[in-house]
Formats: sequence, structure tokens, C-alpha cells
Amino acid sequence: MKKYLKSLLTYGIAFILPGIYLYFIFIFPFFKESDNPSIGVFIAVIILLILASYQASKAISDELRKDVKDTLLKKEQAEKEASKRVEQAERDSNLWKKTLLEKSSGFPSLVNLIDEYEKTKDVKVETYLKTKSHPAFTSAEVVKEEARRRRFAESELKKIKAIIEYYETIAPFLLDFKDEVAGIESEDSFRDYTEEERLDPAVAYLAKEEFRKLPTVERNQMALDRFWSRPKSKWLLGRMYERYVGYIYENDRYEVEFTGIFKGYEDLGRDLICQKGKDLIIIQCKNWSQFKTIYEKHIFQFFGTVFQYRDENKNNNVRAIFYTTTQLSDLARRFAQELGIELKEKLKFDNNYPSIKCNISKVDGEKIYHLPFDQQYDKVKIEKNLGEFYCLTVKEAESKGFRRAFKWHSEDGMSKTK
Repeated sequence: MKKYLKSLLTYGIAFILPGIYLYFIFIFPFFKESDNPSIGVFIAVIILLILASYQASKAISDELRKDVKDTLLKKEQAEKEASKRVEQAERDSNLWKKTLLEKSSGFPSLVNLIDEYEKTKDVKVETYLKTKSHPAFTSAEVVKEEARRRRFAESELKKIKAIIEYYETIAPFLLDFKDEVAGIESEDSFRDYTEEERLDPAVAYLAKEEFRKLPTVERNQMALDRFWSRPKSKWLLGRMYERYVGYIYENDRYEVEFTGIFKGYEDLGRDLICQKGKDLIIIQCKNWSQFKTIYEKHIFQFFGTVFQYRDENKNNNVRAIFYTTTQLSDLARRFAQELGIELKEKLKFDNNYPSIKCNISKVDGEKIYHLPFDQQYDKVKIEKNLGEFYCLTVKEAESKGFRRAFKWHSEDGMSKTK
């Protein structure tokens, strides 16, 4: 509105000033001798107003037409932009839907788009080599082929990683085995030992002279100390954590079944089953780095296996406890509370706990102690009512009449522990 008023005043003034000038030159002299000279003034004013109004109206009409044209142009541009955005949104939506369907196969459509993008960058390098002042056609072909192979390898890697992450989502227990590398025993460490000596796991922690010359107590204690001090695989750390938690419950008079150790992937997330009368406790153990977090998917998986166990053992009081060396996310903690799962967070593994198992044979009453790296260690159950116990040092075990378990070859050539 202000713009139109401005145009009106501008054109109005532009006509009024010249009109006054023309009045005094042409009209005023004509009516000067008239009986009523004001008629001339009146006529002049009317003419000026008509001319000014016409010109101002014309100016406003031009402004209006220009505004309408600009508005239509902006509308057309906005419609084109909106259409482009809708098309892009539809493409993104279709890609997203397709990607969701391809989740289990590594998102090939998305990976292919990334590959096309990478290809455009590689083509630039290839084109530069062909079009520079001193073209390098052979190098361009080499770059083209190597770039193709690189892109293919990167695409396959992306797909494999996506598939692994998908499997880890639906089976969280796989995370426990991530980056796990099975230890390979070096033949060099056993070369100096006899075949009979190699049957003793302690040789992996002792030099030949130490193994052959040290007294039994000192030799076995040295092997045990080195076992604790040396780096361990994630698999072994997980197993040791389960042993430690199991030891806590055995001390509380529970009968502990180490299902995680013996059944591995088939334990269904029940690492320990602890029983005292009709009271059953299902335990899952996570010996993870303090920088890692337990999320709700782990709680859901654990609840599923506990629910199944409760359904199969309706006559027992079944509880569920989740042990971890780290902590849970806030959401996972809330879900655990709602699902009735007890939490033991930040329970660190203590390698100073009494880990030597002192067992009494039910066959002949022989007293045998087992070190954590011995073959039958996990199969041995400590029954305190029979005089069996855990102890901290080899000296304590041998002072109470227990000897170290050893292997021997049977007639069929199989090694056994006795």
C-alpha cells in the first residue's frame, strides 16, 4: 500500500507543478479580462487533477501488473522447487524402504549408490591423466582398474560389516566373541620338553630349567602366578568371570551349574544356573571393558531365556540376575526393573580370590587339587560338606595333603587326568 501511495504522490506532484506553470502562461491570460477569472482556475485545476489521476492510476496499474507477474513467477519457482523436493523425498523414501528390506543382505542398494559416488571421483583422476599436457594413457588404465578393484573390495567390506551388525542385533551374545582370536600355541615353547612333560599345562608358563629343577610347590605356584599375570583372550576372561561369580554362589551353599562354560553358544544366555532347594537363580555374566555399555537388547535376550526356563520349571522359584563389570544404559536399566531382572553392575573380577579347587575322589578318597589351567578344573564341583574347598596358594593345598592333578596315557593312547 505504501508503495502505491508513493507512486500516486510522485506522479501527482509531477503534473501539478508543470500545470501551474502552464496555467499562468496559457489559461490565466485568456481569463484575465473575464468577469469571473476564477472559472479559469477551476478549469485548470480540474484538468490537472484528471491528468494527474490518469497518470497515477496508470502507474499503480503498472506496479500491480509487475507485482502479479513477480508473484506468479515466484509461485512457479516455488512449485518447481516443491516438486523437486517431493521427488527427492519419494526417492529417499523408496531407498529407505528398500534398504530396510535389504538389512539382512548388507544393504546392497545403498552400497551401490556409495560405489557410484566413489566412481565419479575416480573418473576425475583417470580423466586428468588422459587430458594433461603430457597424457599418461597407460597409467590412466592402471588407475581405472585398480580403482575398480578397490571399490569392489570396499563395497564387499561394507556389506559384510552390515550383515555382522545385523546378526549382532538379533543375537547380542555374539558381541562376546567379537575380535576374538584363538590362541595358537607355539611349538617352540614345547620343543625342549619330553612328550610326558608336555602333558602338564604348567609348561606353558615355565622355562625348562624352572619346570625340572624347582620343587613341586614352588613350580606350581610360579605357573599359577604367571597364569594370572599374562594377557588373556576375551574368551578366557569371560570364562574366568563366570568362574568367579560361580565361586561367590558356591560359597553361599548353592549348587552351581556352569552352563556357559560347557555349552558355549548353546547356553541360551544362561551362563550359570544356581540352585538351593527350590530356589533357582539364572545368571548371565558380561566381563566387558568399562568403556562399553550394556543396552536393552541384551536385557531382552536374557529375559527371553529366563522366561523359557521359568516355563519349564514352574514348581521352582526362578530369579534372574545380570552380572557385569561395566554398566547398563538408563533405558536398559529401566527395562530390567520392569522385567524383574536383578542387576549387579560394575562387579569387577578379583583374581586374588581362592581359585585352587581341592577335591576328594569319590572312588578312592584321593585328595587332588586343580589349578585354573588344568584340564578337569571346570568339571570339578566343590562340596564343602565332604571336606572339599577352595584355597589361595599351592602351599596351602599341599600342606593339607592334596596333590596336583596330572595327566597320564591310557592303553588306547588317550590322555586322561587323574
